[in-house]
Amino acid sequence: MRLLIDILYCIALLLFSPKILYRRLFQNRYRGGWKQRRGHIRRRTPDKPCIWIHAVSVGEVNATRTLVEQITRQMPEYEIVISSTTDTGRARAKALYKKDYTVFCFPFDFSGIMKRAFRRIKPSIILLMELEVWPNMASIAQEKKIPIAVINGRLSDRSYPRYQMIRGITKAMFRKVSLVLAQTDEYAERFIDLGCEQNKVIVTSSLKYDTAQTDGIVEGADRLAEQIHLLREPLWVAGGTGPGEEKIILNTFAKLKKQNGCEDLRLAIVPRKPERFDEVAALIDEAGFGFVRYSALKENDSTTTGKPTVILGDTMGDLKKFYSLATVVFVGRTLTPMGGSDMMEPTALGKCTLFGPHTFNFKQTVEVLLAGHGAMEATDEADLFDKTLQCLINPDFAKRVGVNGQTVIRQNQGATQKTLTAIRSVLNPDSPDEVVQ
Repeated sequence: MRLLIDILYCIALLLFSPKILYRRLFQNRYRGGWKQRRGHIRRRTPDKPCIWIHAVSVGEVNATRTLVEQITRQMPEYEIVISSTTDTGRARAKALYKKDYTVFCFPFDFSGIMKRAFRRIKPSIILLMELEVWPNMASIAQEKKIPIAVINGRLSDRSYPRYQMIRGITKAMFRKVSLVLAQTDEYAERFIDLGCEQNKVIVTSSLKYDTAQTDGIVEGADRLAEQIHLLREPLWVAGGTGPGEEKIILNTFAKLKKQNGCEDLRLAIVPRKPERFDEVAALIDEAGFGFVRYSALKENDSTTTGKPTVILGDTMGDLKKFYSLATVVFVGRTLTPMGGSDMMEPTALGKCTLFGPHTFNFKQTVEVLLAGHGAMEATDEADLFDKTLQCLINPDFAKRVGVNGQTVIRQNQGATQKTLTAIRSVLNPDSPDEVVQ
């Protein structure tokens, strides 16, 4: 079976290699970590038992923060190592953890490479954020009696049918998973349907609620306000945007500025992917707005010479600073069918938050926010204009939405400790800790 899987991987790699080459040459991606992708990973303290945490990209990496903090505090006998699949995920993990933990690229799931990675890492347990179970990894872990736990588990409306199409493969793979900690009852049922044993699936809520900052104080936000000369004028922040959305946002912004009371409105656009920064800069210029790139200000710790109408957030890791200064927030990748960006971050800060209809990656979060009147959904470009205008000209209404959103986030916190208790029960089956059901 492993030989067949390796052959399939080789075919996939050959088919995908032109795309990899294109992204490497023209998008500055896949330029580092190739030795680690081949399983050559070096731990800092190889004599200690090890917890291997894998998070695919930025959102999953961010969701590990409270768990990593609590493992470090409550289980100091373990070394933590953290892997990520994407360049942006690895960059975020390094920004959060490089000082204290080993951060590396997730190895290719070829059997030989994965065996090498296991020899180098020697994990006591593997924690996979949200899903990301790989066949050879699961087989080798089972062979070596190393438990695998899916934490913050999620099977979206888009991914679930795809796994159902290969149910025979998924059942064999998920049977090797020792524990699944699902975000919701619905996700738990989906994991069971795809082959996970029912007694190994527990609902814990989402770790992202715990990592969401609710105190409203964001380091560096005051300096950002100085750099862009933001005083009392309203700021509309469009964060985590994707292709096709920036034109809609710029068109809407132009219309908003013509409304009474919105003449001083300013806009900050923060695209999700760094390879699109130049493209979005060209779109802003084409729309005829004066703008500044935040990277230029940040690099020289300087301020603008005036008050640019639009600020392009073309740096990584600074979105929260923009959110903290916002009057109204639009969360991107939701007007077009891309599944959404994280809407917990602005709502936790108490910001009046809007998003489009395409939020299948954040289904549970959207449901509880809308039920609690803690955010607003804009169905299309016209609705985005109407609802954003409503929030801008009615500050009391916008404040109520923001307070409601913050309340919803706080009410759903608590997954970190439930997750930690469950992990301990797998590592130490005879421990008196009780697994939460």
